[in-house]
Amino acid sequence: MAHATPADRPDHWSTGSHQDDGHAAPTLIGSVQRALRLLEAAAVHEGGAPAKQLAREAGVALPTAYHLLRTLTHERYLRRVDGVYVLGPAVGRLDEAHAQQSRRHLIDDVLRHWHERLGAPVYFALYRDGEVDLVATADTPGNPAVAEWADFRETAHAHAIGQCLLSQLDEEGRRDHLSRHPVRPLTPYSVPDSQRLLRRLAAIERMQPVVEYQQYALGAACAAVPITVGSTAAVLAVSLPAAQAERLRVTTQLLHQDVGSILRRLRFSISI
Repeated sequence: MAHATPADRPDHWSTGSHQDDGHAAPTLIGSVQRALRLLEAAAVHEGGAPAKQLAREAGVALPTAYHLLRTLTHERYLRRVDGVYVLGPAVGRLDEAHAQQSRRHLIDDVLRHWHERLGAPVYFALYRDGEVDLVATADTPGNPAVAEWADFRETAHAHAIGQCLLSQLDEEGRRDHLSRHPVRPLTPYSVPDSQRLLRRLAAIERMQPVVEYQQYALGAACAAVPITVGSTAAVLAVSLPAAQAERLRVTTQLLHQDVGSILRRLRFSISI
């Protein structure tokens, strides 16, 4: 990625009191700007660069550069190796956090699109580290998500999200999960015991949607569409009031038919 030199940067990057439009320019901290320019200069050199070179490329006076480089090294944004400065681990953490935010925004965009298209709450969940992880939900006050009155992680046996995730595991994985989170009926419609649940999961064809009616919460029906990338199990799910359960067939078909495009958009985010 190319980095602008001080001569390339527009004037509004520097501290000033006026802009061309007549409005007062924001108050900028010069020392922070100079530190950032040094970081940008260091990022250009994969093998590192000495202080004098970085100061020259960043347009920073050498005495000031020494102070800033010392501070950046102390904070682990830079490392000094054999007389040259290279990027430090703190920069990697920032990059990782940025990637995490980008993945989360992508997931939110996908859920918002489907929430608006279906007119119902939409959920994205993963099976990670042996647990159900509800990553994100898109809903509105007019179409609220099902209230998590019983911990989703402990009640995978009762809701479509959990059943769909468990259906993507092998027999050993399912039994391991149920040994840690035993089946317990939450409503009169819930699967009553682990043996019946295991039979139900075994009967679900690979990559087929799972539908449940009031098994987790009275008054709510839910359907989940499986999404698998490698060994990671994930689902996109939708819920409706039980009185509108007949709509689940159509909404589930729409999600299932478009699972390819959903998967392409979420593939980058599946490991969030």
